[in-house]
Amino acid sequence: MLKTDFLGMKLDNPVMIAAGPWNRDGKGIKESIEAGAGAVVTESIVSDTLLDVRPRISCDDKGAQNIRLYSDIQIEGWEREMDIAKSAGGVVIASVSGHTASEVAYLASKLEKFGADAIELSVSNPAVESLEVVASHADVVYEMTKEIVTAVKIPVIAKLSQNTTNISKVAKAVKDAGGSGVTAINTVRGILGVDIENAAPMLSTYGGISGEYIRPLGLASVATIAQTVDIPICGVGGISEYKHALEYIMLGASAVQVGTAVMLEGREVIRKIVQDLEIWAQNHHISTLSELRGKALENLKSFEEMKFEPAVSHSSGVPCGENCSKCISACMYQAISRKGGQISVDRTRCTGCGLCTFICPANMLKLDL
Repeated sequence: MLKTDFLGMKLDNPVMIAAGPWNRDGKGIKESIEAGAGAVVTESIVSDTLLDVRPRISCDDKGAQNIRLYSDIQIEGWEREMDIAKSAGGVVIASVSGHTASEVAYLASKLEKFGADAIELSVSNPAVESLEVVASHADVVYEMTKEIVTAVKIPVIAKLSQNTTNISKVAKAVKDAGGSGVTAINTVRGILGVDIENAAPMLSTYGGISGEYIRPLGLASVATIAQTVDIPICGVGGISEYKHALEYIMLGASAVQVGTAVMLEGREVIRKIVQDLEIWAQNHHISTLSELRGKALENLKSFEEMKFEPAVSHSSGVPCGENCSKCISACMYQAISRKGGQISVDRTRCTGCGLCTFICPANMLKLDL
């Protein structure tokens, strides 16, 4: 039931492993395939490799900052690496990056000859570029995509950045150029944190933030593209469990990619996500995940479509923890109080903001809609 047709590629499941240093060579890609991934994306391959700085990765319990740049294997070396990667079977997507359309087209054509099943064009790098990345220029993305599409016969996907004012416009440029689909999103430029005792950032430059921090951005980007451009989407950003994968699919993605969770938890996280997806689908009598694609978009409205209804909160009668006062502290309208062991809502003060319904650990507060 998890078998997926993505851009004509037959995948055993829709869970891919995203581009990154965990897929830096054939051995790593082979291990990713053997871990149960539906497809694997190579680390981004470039014309001129660069030496890594040290240190280059930092993390906390919600995500990571990464200033690893690109693959350190020259393009010709990828013939051998692709042979190793493909020896396990499975689908391998080659990620390419470059400064010009002709450069990325050359890389793509070489990797097609080496056995890549598809090309993913990476058009941003938060570690070394300002917010004015290539990904924000629809015309440049169009030219790069068009050049690759002309050079190869396999599917071409463009990996889009959230660092743009109109991601739908860029996605449309990919479609107009003949691109087969888009991946959304790349890591987001940021600083993970500061060591306040030494007045030093956790890494000494800007880098790509990934993990839980960017999942809301990834979800919004996928939904925006799905609502405005008819093009297959691969969702990526902060996926570490099956629920996250379902969120992306319900907002319009056909497949998903996992990266930071693989780095922090190991490749076994893929097997767990796939197994849990299978169980969830069986329990909900889902024969194919395509049945769920875009289902949440039916309930996603523009602000102008929102109704200004007189909704107010009420207590559902679920027992309340004696030492918990989160809803009382959080209520900005002083509408919630405790009377004995019961939580009470002053309906004349409640304005229906909804915060209490999310902050209550017992899930006892509901909105009347």
